[in-house]
Amino acid sequence: MSSPIHHWIKRLAELRKPAYLAIPDLIEEDLATGRLRPRDRLPGLRDLAGELALNYTTVARAYAEAKKRGLLDSRAGSGTFVRGRTATLPLSGGSSIEMTMNTPPEPADYAARLRESAARLMASSDPYQLLRYQDFGGTPADKAAGTEWLKRRLPDCCADHVLVCPGIHSALVALVSQLARPGGMICLDTLAYPGIKAIAAQLGVRLQALARDDEGPLAHAFEALCKTDKPSAFYCNPTLQNPSTLTLTHKRREALADVALRYSVPIIEDDAYAMLPLQAPEALASFAPELTYYVTGLSKSLGAGLRVAYLQAPTPRQTQRLAGALRATTVMASPFTVSLATEWVNDGTAVEMLNAIRGESKARQAIAVRILDTWAYDAHAEGFHLWLPIPGEDGWSSSELALQLRNQGIAAVASAAFSTDGNPPNALRVCLGGSKSREECEAALHIIAEALEHPHHLHSAIM
Repeated sequence: MSSPIHHWIKRLAELRKPAYLAIPDLIEEDLATGRLRPRDRLPGLRDLAGELALNYTTVARAYAEAKKRGLLDSRAGSGTFVRGRTATLPLSGGSSIEMTMNTPPEPADYAARLRESAARLMASSDPYQLLRYQDFGGTPADKAAGTEWLKRRLPDCCADHVLVCPGIHSALVALVSQLARPGGMICLDTLAYPGIKAIAAQLGVRLQALARDDEGPLAHAFEALCKTDKPSAFYCNPTLQNPSTLTLTHKRREALADVALRYSVPIIEDDAYAMLPLQAPEALASFAPELTYYVTGLSKSLGAGLRVAYLQAPTPRQTQRLAGALRATTVMASPFTVSLATEWVNDGTAVEMLNAIRGESKARQAIAVRILDTWAYDAHAEGFHLWLPIPGEDGWSSSELALQLRNQGIAAVASAAFSTDGNPPNALRVCLGGSKSREECEAALHIIAEALEHPHHLHSAIM
């Protein structure tokens, strides 16, 4: 009997949860402590059931749950292997090249403009006013600025439908808590922003993946679900989706909105990347305004530290109800941060910065085209991440490649982090914005290309 399995017998007796849920927890625990390592082989179902004195069905459910979490791989004729999770890296300040957090690139010549604008704001502001509690959802001036920003995507936006929030994530927490009760279900794509997965888990809300094709979630799959188990909401990230970079077509948006309208299912439209493309289809909120909660922000358009989001609700009444949910979870957005955002929207700095980020993103995407020219991947010229399928038949998984890249100082995210159906594709999301310069970005992409070109390096590093 292997030492991890011997350890599990003791731990299963201590854990107060069903064994099929406890075993995946133990796999995660042993990965963290080093008892298990990626590519370790686990016993077969019947063997493990015998060693742990559990029935076969329980162990089968445990392995299925572990696969859903991205912890295990099963290979026909070979067995079940530990997949592992990509270790967390410092976000900045370390020796690694940061390509995990999907942050905008920092245009080299724009710092002075930001500094001058911020200084003018601080010089003219009442510091005590900024230290006081604010009207939740933003002052009239803040809402007016948010409305103008939203009108870039929602021409009919009006201020009494708008809330100013401390980042998109906090808005999503409030929306999920408002629209779905514990045990309720939200449907979404098979790939999704990891934050929505974490929020749903924290609030006890189920996520149901919809079947998809190359254009995104299928409207007929959405409708079939509505007929059998009405979802509390439909969540989507329709423009430059995180992680796949997919932008839903006008036709697909219209079809999904039509299903939502016919079955009265609220839509959570997380349009974090909406401002990056110069051209994009109309927002889902344009097709179903009476059902759609539209949210975008400045963290993907200007910088991740600018935690300001603008949310449009379907009606003024729903806006106020949502304000209560936001107040309960976040109290209010930082007045300093919101004042800066309002100033930058009003004086044109936000648009100029957005244009500069587009230009820098194009330059980095051109570097990627040159270096990854022999590999098929998905990207958008005005976006700053790419979705890289891992080719080959030699058994390498995205988590193994992410681990190998980490060992070489490159941080990227394996597909399991984004999977909502327990069957992640073999791919990596690579953020081009986290590198501090084009030269650093180019160096990182060369390392990724080298790892793809010579997978035996990965084999020798992990075994």
